[in-house]
Amino acid sequence: MAQNKEKLLFLFHPSVARGFEALEEQVEVVTLPKGEKFDPKKLEGLPKDATILGSEFTIPVTKEVIDYFPNLKLIANYAVGFNNIDVAYANSKGITVCNTPQAVIQPTAELAVALLLGLTRRIAIWDHTMRRQRSSAKGSLSDGMGTDIYRKKVGIVGYGNIGRAVGRILKAMGAEIFYYKRHKLSDEEAQKEGVTYAPLDQLLRECDIISLHTPYNEDSHHLINEKSLGTMKPSAILVNTARGKVVDEAALVSALKNGTIAGAVLDVFEHDDNPLDELYDMENVVMTPHVGTQTVEARVAMAEEFTNNVLGFLLQDRPIAIVKL
Repeated sequence: MAQNKEKLLFLFHPSVARGFEALEEQVEVVTLPKGEKFDPKKLEGLPKDATILGSEFTIPVTKEVIDYFPNLKLIANYAVGFNNIDVAYANSKGITVCNTPQAVIQPTAELAVALLLGLTRRIAIWDHTMRRQRSSAKGSLSDGMGTDIYRKKVGIVGYGNIGRAVGRILKAMGAEIFYYKRHKLSDEEAQKEGVTYAPLDQLLRECDIISLHTPYNEDSHHLINEKSLGTMKPSAILVNTARGKVVDEAALVSALKNGTIAGAVLDVFEHDDNPLDELYDMENVVMTPHVGTQTVEARVAMAEEFTNNVLGFLLQDRPIAIVKL
């Protein structure tokens, strides 16, 4: 192995092999032993001379982890979210942090819409009932009525790339799209995209569907809480494919039980992605276990974006997705 190659240590086991092939031409790639999970409290034995760490959203890259690698130059996250990394501390040591924001857009948006349809058209309930009863289980024509997306008001909270993609899909289905973000679009941009800005309280109060796409930080912690849930329509549906801690999950359970809102669809959960127990028994909830990017195409695209970030950083011959606080 050439001595001048940088050393990349994967702290996770990639779910696909495709997309990473070009790395070994430029760097020495080191992986954890097969079947072994990274433990930030057991760093002994890992190569201290690693200059690049490959992480993903379940891998905590803390101050202690960063300090273990004295020659660290780059932390490449195989995910769009980066709250698993102490970015401020890394930056204070001159370490660059990057993520994969482009590859996750479409698959996450598609999952958000799929979950929403699973609830509005009661797909999950009908599927479960038919399998349990082994019959059509339809009952009378008025049983199990769903609701349309068509002509509904959809509020997108966090109008970034994924929020925009969700808006485009639902707009094509006939929904009216409102958005909230810190920095409003220009009038020209909003008109071109066919969306309308609304302050958060107005959006929560007036929209039929609220879809969360904000990153997680101190400002967005429990953005959806007892108070904000109380301002929503009793017929409203909450969609969360962003981060679990954006929602006060206990308050959400209470709101669903009490009829404060009509339903929720969730791909992420507040407590280490483990749903509160009450959610399992609620027919007005549809859940998936944080699988927004779990398609073959998405994971390969993420691998390619990850590889592009690493090689772009080393060769300085292409733009990379640098995380900026």
